[in-house]
Amino acid sequence: MGFGRTLGESVRRVGNPVVVGIDPRAESLPSRYLEQFEATLGGRAEAYRVFGRGVVDVVGGMVPAVKFQAAFYEALGPRGLVALQDTMEYARGKGLLVILDGKRNDIGSTAEAYAQAYLGEVALGGTNVAPWDADALTINPYLGGDGITPFSQVASARGKGLFVLVKTSNPSSRDLQDLVADGKPIYRHVAESLANWAAPYRDESGYSLVGAVVGATYPEQLAELREALPGVTFLVPGYGTQGGTAKDVAAAFDGEGMGAVVNNSRGLTFAYLRKDLAARFGANWQAAIEAATKEMIDDLAANTPAGKLRTV
Repeated sequence: MGFGRTLGESVRRVGNPVVVGIDPRAESLPSRYLEQFEATLGGRAEAYRVFGRGVVDVVGGMVPAVKFQAAFYEALGPRGLVALQDTMEYARGKGLLVILDGKRNDIGSTAEAYAQAYLGEVALGGTNVAPWDADALTINPYLGGDGITPFSQVASARGKGLFVLVKTSNPSSRDLQDLVADGKPIYRHVAESLANWAAPYRDESGYSLVGAVVGATYPEQLAELREALPGVTFLVPGYGTQGGTAKDVAAAFDGEGMGAVVNNSRGLTFAYLRKDLAARFGANWQAAIEAATKEMIDDLAANTPAGKLRTV
């Protein structure tokens, strides 16, 4: 089954397009949380593993997918990577699709190795083993088609997905992505290439395994790119803490409320830091995450076409 259909079925099953970003940071963990763990790299990695599992326990069954930002785990070295792999596997066991946000890319055999690592399998002793087994991976398009093809081929063979950076949510994205070349901004050139990369991989859902990262903080460009990229699923960062609103992301969806998933990391994972939720739930940080996730689901349902996904 193609990733377009897999993601679409997951979104329809839970009735919303919310992606919970899991970006563990020591300074933002619940009060006194780290005191349970050794003050070592291994102890910090274990704290991230247990915390990530705790987030998954809350949102499993509520949302279609979670997104792990690899950098926060990589910062702890090999122990952090073990914690990441464990939490990814745990999330998949809870029925969540797992997006690994690594923004990888290269060419030739190196790109093939990245693709096999994160999306593919390694042949060992007559059997195939998936090292990371992410359901989707974010990748950088800067190297052109040579840097995309190895990923799309592996993703196609294994029913996985890709999200290619097109128009990112950070303020300085305009420094390069909005530069005009041959009468069009760079992000439009990337979008045109992406349309060609995505076309061969559409499945019966109408959507390709090759998706696009388009930020909520640029709503006009989001609407422009939605029109330019039919059949391409958008992964939309920037909602919540970065300033994007439900109305800003509304244009990302097709008329049926499909075609986009909206990520929120700090606003959900660290929801217990909000004064109103801290007052309601005190030390019960998981209850605060649950409340914030429900709040986002309701917000998108009320202010975007994603409301059509609701079954109750």
